[in-house]
Amino acid sequence: MLSGTGLLVTFEGGEGAGKSTQIRRLAEALRSKGYNVLLTREPGGSPGAEAVRHVLLSGAAESFGTRMEAILFAAARNDHVEEVIRPALDEGKVVLCDRFMDSSRVYQGVTGNLQPDFIETLQRVAVDGVVPDCTLILDLPARAGLARAQRRGVAGDVAPDRFEKEELDTHEKRREAFLDIAAREPERCHVVDALQTEEALATEILAIVEQRLAPRNTQKMAEAAHE
Repeated sequence: MLSGTGLLVTFEGGEGAGKSTQIRRLAEALRSKGYNVLLTREPGGSPGAEAVRHVLLSGAAESFGTRMEAILFAAARNDHVEEVIRPALDEGKVVLCDRFMDSSRVYQGVTGNLQPDFIETLQRVAVDGVVPDCTLILDLPARAGLARAQRRGVAGDVAPDRFEKEELDTHEKRREAFLDIAAREPERCHVVDALQTEEALATEILAIVEQRLAPRNTQKMAEAAHE
């Protein structure tokens, strides 16, 4: 983001990678250090996008095809960006988002077999210049992630969503697709081993994000010194 604005950090990865747990831990850690943090998610995050979330995750849109799903995700993302994320960044907040544009590239693009040009055009319109400063890709084998997701569902008595129910091979392709994105955009993306302990993973993630925050903190100190 431009100087003087907030920081957008997105969490990506396959099912059961621990994104929800780690994003909450990061939010708590940053708040304890005095940062103004906004925690959000996709699909959802704004009233309009939350309305679309149920349609997507319930599978109600599945019969209309992947292209329709991609368009619905993009519509939800644009509402989320304009109503929640952009205003928060303008206020200087650290925005932590559970999934963002890379999930559409992987889920609807790679394993949904939609043309890359179509997906990229859709994403440009949806985010309208709001691109993550830092993306954390929580990586683990698909089999391990699905086992975690299944245990989580049993413990919470929650049925698998539209995407968790898909075949192991599909989930493994998604893992490889996220790693491909990280390889193409190393300045933005950081791959972290989601098989390590929850505590170790949280420590690694905090270190990465604090490194991204350091230039902003230095700038603030310089501005304060000149006031």
